[in-house]
Amino acid sequence: MRDAAPGNGIGLSGSEAGGRMSALPLVFLPGMMCDARVFVPQIGALSRRHAIHIGNITAHDSIEELARSVLVTAPLRFALAGHAMGGMVAMAMLLQAPERIRCLALMDSDARADSARTAGRRGRQMARVEAGELESVMRDEVLPECLGGDPADTRFGALCMEMARDLGAQVFLRQSAALRDRPDLREVLERSAVPTLVLCGESDALFPVEVHRRMQERIAGARLAVIPGAGHLPTLEAPEATTRALEAWLAA
Repeated sequence: MRDAAPGNGIGLSGSEAGGRMSALPLVFLPGMMCDARVFVPQIGALSRRHAIHIGNITAHDSIEELARSVLVTAPLRFALAGHAMGGMVAMAMLLQAPERIRCLALMDSDARADSARTAGRRGRQMARVEAGELESVMRDEVLPECLGGDPADTRFGALCMEMARDLGAQVFLRQSAALRDRPDLREVLERSAVPTLVLCGESDALFPVEVHRRMQERIAGARLAVIPGAGHLPTLEAPEATTRALEAWLAA
């Protein structure tokens, strides 16, 4: 398996039996200013049965264009799991190519468009990043909202800062514009016919459990998994429980 640390748009081979993959390919989509490192525990566990692909959601400034670009490089048929912004791109992919997505996992995400207040905050952050303040915006505004408190005091603050530095200011600007201008995707969920897992950390302050419960209610037959002891990053904060939930979703 290739190194899953930095980078996006990479393919990671799983274990093979008799020269063939034993299960459906799995495409992971990371959240804003994140890369494959947020899925390292799941990649390690799930790549034994699934060919893992990490979709690139850094190159465009609209959710729709990001969805189209991921579909270009994705397998013909696949399971799709998106975290946060990655979940929003996943919903747009479901709208564009429902016949290619066999099952869907939305993790710590939201189907609604940005509120006017949130869109205004993004605009102010973008102005600061354009002025060279990426690190301070991440440290003082973005990460406290995701991780709570001072990110320097959290287990994963350093990793999140490292990913943000590696991706850089232009990715922040493109992704912020895509999030600010994204459409409301709730109707996509209501029309969905694919087996769906809606997963979140029980203490996610950015997209609380109730947001995920409302998404689950819009999707016929969807299952809700609330991960104890986790916030906005359950893939890292509670990796074993998150992986078990994903394994059950893939097995079903």
